Amino acid sequence: MASTKLEEAVEPRKKSNVKYASFCAILASMASIILGYDIGVMSGAALYIKKDLKITDVQLEILMGILNVYSLIGSFAAGRTSDWIGRRFTVVFAAAIFFAGALLMGFAVNYGMLMFGRFVAGVGVGYAIMIAPVYTAEISPAAARGFLTSFPEVFINIGILLGYVSNYAFARLPLHLGWRVMLGIGAVPSALLALMVFGMPESPRWLVMKGRLADARAVLEKTSETPEEAAERLADIKVAAGIPKDIDGDVVAVPKERNGETEVWKELILSPTPAIRRILLSAVGLHFFQQASGIDSVVLYSPRVFKSAGITDDNKLLGTTCAVGVTKTLFILVATFLLDRAGRRPLLLTSTGGMIVSLIGLGTGLTVVGQHPDAKIPWAVALCILSILAYVSFFSIGLGPMTSVYTSEIFPLRVRALGFAVGVACNRVTSGVISMTFLSLSKAITIGGSFFLYSGIAGLAWVFFFTYLPETRGRTLEDMGKLFGMEDTDTAGEENAAAKEKVVEMRTS
Repeated sequence: MASTKLEEAVEPRKKSNVKYASFCAILASMASIILGYDIGVMSGAALYIKKDLKITDVQLEILMGILNVYSLIGSFAAGRTSDWIGRRFTVVFAAAIFFAGALLMGFAVNYGMLMFGRFVAGVGVGYAIMIAPVYTAEISPAAARGFLTSFPEVFINIGILLGYVSNYAFARLPLHLGWRVMLGIGAVPSALLALMVFGMPESPRWLVMKGRLADARAVLEKTSETPEEAAERLADIKVAAGIPKDIDGDVVAVPKERNGETEVWKELILSPTPAIRRILLSAVGLHFFQQASGIDSVVLYSPRVFKSAGITDDNKLLGTTCAVGVTKTLFILVATFLLDRAGRRPLLLTSTGGMIVSLIGLGTGLTVVGQHPDAKIPWAVALCILSILAYVSFFSIGLGPMTSVYTSEIFPLRVRALGFAVGVACNRVTSGVISMTFLSLSKAITIGGSFFLYSGIAGLAWVFFFTYLPETRGRTLEDMGKLFGMEDTDTAGEENAAAKEKVVEMRTS
């Protein structure tokens, strides 16, 4: 009877609980703005940096892409940092680092100082892109996880759009001042983020890992749709963290393992089970193909691509680039509502298929324009513009948001932070290679040939996604391992103490 009354009392809070989880996801995901802003602002600032500092194309493409390599430091450090100080304060730390990097870039007096600012900002970006999706996945109820976990990608796109708008707004400033203002003003969203994060609760899974069951229970009750779901999520997380289900209390001792960090590396990288190996390859494959299919070449070098298509005026270049940012942002918002309705696989396959067609169209248009440098070919210019808009649209409804959503939900709790960091590392390395080779590649095989190459890579991606990635919609994080062939004793959903003892023996042996 009391249970029925409790359900009736709490039932009206279902919608408010989802709203609270959405609020938390939005705050955490705002960390992704700093990556998006850097990508967007550098696309236009590069035009003026090259003129002002008189650097070569090779120096420019290194400057554009090196941040992705620097971000590896932050990505790997974020896993350990977030396990140490918590997910929430790691977001604050990321914002503080990028704040310093943005100021260094804004006050840079030469190429060397600008590169150092890129290094500092890169570390902050690495922290942000790793921790935002992990926190969001851990705070979200299963029914809304796809929607909420896509928020980091939404804010990357909002950041890109803000960067494009910043380019357009400050392009009329004197040459030596304009690009510095474009880069330095990136410190503003970082400062706001650091302050707003204090309104977030800590991740319930991190709290359980620290034995703080009462705090975790309070967060789960605020972010779950029903009391039963909150209790079930807590029970699953406890088992995943190595706490027997019959142990309860406000603060409990969490079984400590000798060489725990070494065991995590061993479990994920050195000697993974077949199921863990498949999970890892799925994550790495997603991150690799997301970047290898050329998104940074389109977004980061869009003014250069439009210039190759025949648009020469700087204001028109930056205005057309803003149209790319608006399109990308609108379609990522559409994707957030489709992830938990259409499922991961249908969106991913549709997105990648559309990207292949768009890249072929872009390569065709640029090749025709390149073969007639002294003639205006309106249909080819229009094909280039439409292909770019179609490409970013298809990217944004599937492969863009899906990478962080899928990767953040498939790893078991013990290896989640490290697993996501490995995926992000692959993402950043691939992005860095694409960004730092695009201009040289364009000179070697023509700019149209570059996009034909990206279309071939996207074709391989489609085959990989179709044959290797299972559907994860609606599954709890603790139940995810079964999709990849884990035995019951390897998953977080173990139901008895004997199975739990077996896991402890496996972990400590």
